[in-house]
Order: sequence, then structure tokens, then C-alpha cells
Amino acid sequence: MDVLQMGIVLVIVLFLAIIMGRYISQAFSLEGTRLDSIFGGVEKGVYKLGGISTADMTWKQYAKALLLSNIVMFGIGYLIVRMQGFLPGNPSNIAGMDPLLSFNTISSFLTNTNLQHYSGESGLSYFSQMSVIMYLMFTTPATGLALCIAFFRGLTGKRTIGNFYVDLVRAHTRILIPLSVIVGILLIAQGVPQTLHATVQATTIEGIQQQIARGPVAALESIKHLGTNGGGFFGVNSAHPFENPTPLTNVLEIISMFLIPASLPFAFGHMAKSRKQGWIFFSAMALMFVAFLSLAYIAESNGNPALEKIGLSQSEGSMEGKEVRFGIAQSALFTTVTTAATTGTVNNMHDTLTPLGGIVPLGLMMLNCVFGGDGVGTINMLMYAILAVFLAGLMVGRTPEFLGRKIEGKEMKLIAITILVHPIITLLPTAWALVTSMGSSAISNAGFHGISQVLYEFTSSAANNGSGFEGLGDNTPFWNVSTGIVMLLGRYLSMIAMIAVAGSLLAKKPVPETLGTFKTDNSTFMVILLSTVLIVGALTFFPVIALGPIAEWLTIR
Repeated sequence: MDVLQMGIVLVIVLFLAIIMGRYISQAFSLEGTRLDSIFGGVEKGVYKLGGISTADMTWKQYAKALLLSNIVMFGIGYLIVRMQGFLPGNPSNIAGMDPLLSFNTISSFLTNTNLQHYSGESGLSYFSQMSVIMYLMFTTPATGLALCIAFFRGLTGKRTIGNFYVDLVRAHTRILIPLSVIVGILLIAQGVPQTLHATVQATTIEGIQQQIARGPVAALESIKHLGTNGGGFFGVNSAHPFENPTPLTNVLEIISMFLIPASLPFAFGHMAKSRKQGWIFFSAMALMFVAFLSLAYIAESNGNPALEKIGLSQSEGSMEGKEVRFGIAQSALFTTVTTAATTGTVNNMHDTLTPLGGIVPLGLMMLNCVFGGDGVGTINMLMYAILAVFLAGLMVGRTPEFLGRKIEGKEMKLIAITILVHPIITLLPTAWALVTSMGSSAISNAGFHGISQVLYEFTSSAANNGSGFEGLGDNTPFWNVSTGIVMLLGRYLSMIAMIAVAGSLLAKKPVPETLGTFKTDNSTFMVILLSTVLIVGALTFFPVIALGPIAEWLTIR
């Protein structure tokens, strides 16, 4: 029954992703489509109001526009959360946020990470939640989608890389806003609150006064998942009955956060005019996803030996930290999806996963290409595809080509930098935190699990995921500054490098296909691609996995 219910959810995702992939390719088309007659009027109004030129950009202009817009958003967001105590929309009288915590919070939501070192219901006013958090929850996935589409254009040889502002607006008007309205209404229908009224004071059956937080929860939840944002209106995230009240909302949230990432390989296939190409990338991601999901489900179903040793029954699996209403299956599926899609929302406590189960979220964030967030994961997989083509070309003594463009030294240097940045900004801060009192003092569980806690925090930050083991005392100057810097580096260094690769490939003349051309739309290439991803991932991250989750598992057996 568990396998059946997980399978049904994934089949629904696949069906919707195929449809959504075609839609995304049309939504960002450089040619006129029927969607222009529906959304074009509103979009032209936005361009006119904002004084936006819709002329084509070079890759450098595209990157500059992306960075400048994000810098402005950072400044405005930082000021609002610092001054929220004096601003309207604050019926609970929440004070302004601490300067370093503000830096971490805005860095987190600006980079589509949504790591929270604060509790949502007590750390932010309604005005901050809506004008900063929800605003960034729209603009940051829209930024990722825009970059992804520009990258697709560079690889597929379109006439131009596009215009960042046009792509940003289209991501809002044609995808995120319509979908968030639909999902928000469905969540409200299932009992998720949507109100601007203050916290309710209730009297419990014991006669004790209790404060029950509420607010515009449904609006945040819809874009939180559709934008692969993560975070939560409440501190316990999607385990809270106001954020995720029923099994139906749990399935809806899984589908929401998986929909756009799963559809992007199909969108790429349409833009490349090769559906087989899209299916190859989707299949490679899907195989890794199913493998990780199987590990999570089996590990949690088998129970935790450490709990069994102290007399706690594990006949129903390891239910520590999980909601009984979701059980092992939906908890394992949620955990795998949220880290595969780099969303970061959680419906169970990752800190209480079994050691082998904990490898799943860590591994998915370390690879950072098993679907990934809105745009970023597919870009990373395409990056590995170019690397795989390059290696295959070297083995047969032929200049590598991908989709009719030669892969040369410039592109490979940029890709090498991107591949190296991720482990560097994950492993070096982890080592630093473990050997200094500023970092190690936050660990709540000594030993191998403590290593996993620190590793998870920086892996989540570097992958722009945002989930946490939550056993870490991370609201300190050290953690706020270090993870804030890692989040910014993890987001923007790879973005700049990948848009540069797209610009470089777009400038090249297409090479005609010959008998010696290495095909990238068959199962042979998929095997090479999978091998490249897994070998690079194992070489960079397996040693630290061995020191954390694997060592912990061996000690509790």
C-alpha cells in the first residue's frame, strides 16, 4: 500500500510535468504564441510602468540586470525586516529583527534558499511576511526560471539569449501567479488559514491561556512550494496542521514543489526540437530520484536500532519526528522530494531520520541536479551533460559537440569552476565550524550525528535548499554570517558562470552532424551522464558522508 500511494503521486507528477513542459516552452518563446493574446496586455503595462526596454540582451547584459535587480531587492528587504516594529501590518507587535539575523534572512530568501534561523510566527510581522518573504518567494524562483530559459536558448542555438526583465515578468504572469492562485484556493478549501487578524487567545480545557498564531498562511504556502522556496509561516513548517492539515494538502504540496522542476527537462526537449533529449534528462534524474526514495523508505521502514535497544517498538518503522497522519511513506516521499527539488519545506524532523535515511537529503543536496529547484537543477544536469560529452570526446579523440556546438576550453573552465565551487563552500565551512568553538558549540548531539548536523546546515545553504536538521543552535552571529555568505556564493557564482557558458555557445557557428557525432539522445549517453554525476559526487562528498551518517549507522548497529 505504501509503494502504491507513493507511485500514484509520482505518476500524477509525471503526467502534469509533460503538459507543463510544453507550456513553459511556449510561455518563454521568442516567437509570437497564443499566450501573448492572454498575458501580453498586462505584460506591456508592466514594461511601460517600469520603463523596461524589451530589446535583446547579450549574456553580460543579462547577468548585470539579474545581479542589479537582486541587489536592490536585498536592500529593500533588509530595511523592512529591521524596521518592522515601526511599520503597519504588525498586530502582534513584533520587534525589528536583529542586524545579523536580518542579513541571514534576506540572503536566504533572496537566493531561493529560505533557510530560517527564526520562527516564522514570532519573528516576522504580517507586513514583513507579505512584502518581503512572499515577494521574494515570487521573484527568486522567477529569476531562476529566467536564467534557466536563457541557458536553454544558448544551448539550443536560438537567435538571442533573450531579455532578463521580459523573462522575469513572464515567469510571474504566465506561471507563478496563476498557479499560486489555484493552489492557494485549494489549500484554503482544505482548512489552511488566510487572514490578517491577530493571534487568537484561547482557553484550553485545563483553563490555561494559549496564543494561537495565524495569518496569510495559504498565500505563503502556495508560492512556497511552487517556487521551490521552502521556509514556513510557522516554525515547524509543513508539519504544522495549519500549513498542512490533511493528507490531501500533503499530496498537493508534494506535487506543487515537484511540478516545475520535473517539467523543465521536457521544456528543454521542446526548445531543442528533440523530445527524446528531454526524456533522456528526465529519465536520468528520475532513476536517481527513485534510488534515493527507495533508500529513505526502506531505512525508515526498518526502524532505528538505537531506539529498539532502549525498548521502543519499531514494528511500524522509525516514527520518531514524524506525523502519524502522514506515516512512513508520505514522510519519506516528502523528504526526498523537498531535497531533490531543493525546496527545503519539511513535514517531518530530518534530525530524527535514521542515519541511512539521513543520507538521502544530504546526498540529493550534494548532487544538486536531481531535478533541483525552479531552473537551477536542470541547469546543473545540463552542465554535467556537457562534461560527459567532453569526457566521451576525449576518449575517442574527437572534439566534443553538444547540440551542434563545439565544447572547448572556455566552456570547460567555467563548468569546472562551477563543479568545484559547490563542494568548496560546503566542506570548508563545515570543517571550520567543527574545529572552532563558535561553530561546534551549536551542536546538540555530540559524536557522528553532530558532524551530520553541521554538514547538513552548510550543504543546505550551498545547495540553496533551506531545510535543516534543526538540532543545531544556529541563531548566532557565527551561523548567521557564515551560512548567509555560503548561500550568496552558492547562488550567484554558478549563475554567472552558466550564463557565460550559454553566451559562449550561442556565439558559435553550428557544426553539422556527421557519422562521428556523439549522440546525446539515447540510453548510452544516459548511462555516461549518470556515471559522471555519481562519480564526481562520490569523489567530492563520500569521505564526509562516511564520517557522519555512515559512521553513526555502524555505531548503533
